[in-house]
Amino acid sequence: MENKEIRVTFRPLWKLLIDRKMSKSDLRKRTHIAASTFTKMNNDKMVSLDVIARICYELGCTFDEVVELESRKTDI
Repeated sequence: MENKEIRVTFRPLWKLLIDRKMSKSDLRKRTHIAASTFTKMNNDKMVSLDVIARICYELGCTFDEVVELESRKTDI
């Protein structure tokens, strides 16, 4: 049987920060997001929707400019 694994990547966010000449540290401070949460994001781990919403609000962007979903087929 085939199953799909959905993964989140924050590559769009990191590219956006480069384009805006903003460091990850600056964004973290401006959004008051914990360093441990940014570590999760650096490792493409799930974070709360609240965190993503705060980033979008601060940067004036949409969710799809911050995260990207990837799917991969897995066998069960």
